[in-house]
Amino acid sequence: MSTTIQLTAYPGKIASRTVRHVHRFRASSGTNVVILLLLLILCGCKHRQLTTPTVQMDIEPEFWIRVLLLDDVTACTLKTVSPFSVLSDMAALPTEITENRYNQTNVPMRFELANGSITIDGKTFTNEKVTIFPDDPYIFNLNGGDYRGKLKLIVNPDGNSFDAINLVPPEPYLAGVVGAEMPGYWEPEALKAQAIAARTYCFYIKKRFGANREWDMKQTAAHQVYRGISAESSQIWQAVNETKGQVTSCKQSDGPVDIFPSYYSSTCGGHTENSKNVFGDSFETLIGVPCPYCQDVAKPKFFFWPMIQFDKADVTARLLERYSQLEQLGEIKYITTAGQTNYGEFARLTKIKLIGSTGKSDFLRAEDFRLAIDPTGRKFRSTICQIVELSGKWAFFSGRGWGHGVGLCQCGAQGMAREGKNAQQILSYYYPGSVIISIY
Repeated sequence: MSTTIQLTAYPGKIASRTVRHVHRFRASSGTNVVILLLLLILCGCKHRQLTTPTVQMDIEPEFWIRVLLLDDVTACTLKTVSPFSVLSDMAALPTEITENRYNQTNVPMRFELANGSITIDGKTFTNEKVTIFPDDPYIFNLNGGDYRGKLKLIVNPDGNSFDAINLVPPEPYLAGVVGAEMPGYWEPEALKAQAIAARTYCFYIKKRFGANREWDMKQTAAHQVYRGISAESSQIWQAVNETKGQVTSCKQSDGPVDIFPSYYSSTCGGHTENSKNVFGDSFETLIGVPCPYCQDVAKPKFFFWPMIQFDKADVTARLLERYSQLEQLGEIKYITTAGQTNYGEFARLTKIKLIGSTGKSDFLRAEDFRLAIDPTGRKFRSTICQIVELSGKWAFFSGRGWGHGVGLCQCGAQGMAREGKNAQQILSYYYPGSVIISIY
């Protein structure tokens, strides 16, 4: 089965492009004004349909990716470009699955939770799980975002909310990730390296954690960013298609060659970090390597970030909110470096010591500390920094890099691609000893 796909026609893009050209046209007569109005009506008011088919819809079930789109909600809005079926089941047996057909297209439909059951267009489904299966081209719009595949709604055990999960084949999923994680205009080999790394990470997380929950991946940076169809482009699909089924693998210390968590981050700041120091896991291929490539790619304001300050009380509150075991410390009085990796002109913090008003102390990995204080990671961008007490606040200065710094440096991958390195060479550099294999 071919997985080659053409660039999707997004609603409104052709129209907006036409309108921009129309505005350049200066109406000098009544006829021109009429033409202008007609163009605005015909081109600016009618959106193009999403007609590009979704590939891999017949791939084996074990390869489908389950992406958590909505968590603990009581309502959502769905719109499709084709009729769809609603399949409901309790035991997941084919003989016990019921199907309801909906022929409305391009009409927003409200999905709500009422008395512990999901209602769709006024019809109540008593089953705790329902799956929305659009007809070809297998596309749906959930709360304004376009996605491929199917949508599964699962009522949570307390009956007060439900989760919305996108069931999507791997290559369409990757197209929605690569374009969200890396600019589509970057070098093709950098995009291919990103596609392989993202595919590997996805299947590793799915294999390790998916069996114990109803979903495999979140759509946020907590795993990897997934934006569905809005992230797609012809360049992104080319990178995905040319690496179809490819993942990175390495020799496990106590077993055969297998995939590993192929972490990646935006800008390592000059040297990547050992995974053990950041996430606590230990893989021979996830060791730090020098990176002279990212500084020439990343914008200076992102490679070097300015000093930031947080109120002491806020720091204590955020740490206690995430780590209840720190309550024994009381108010955090002292923050000191307990571990760091030195790289000559800079060092990455790896362990933080916290001393509280009770006189007790505890430790956190520096990356956990960073994300507890700034969950977005947009201000406190990395643990390459220094910490100082300043006028009743904690200040972090001399910062460089963006992200945890483990594995692939995305800006570094672009820098290597600019120098002529291919995807395999890029991945081999950032994941030393890794080998690319195909899993489907």
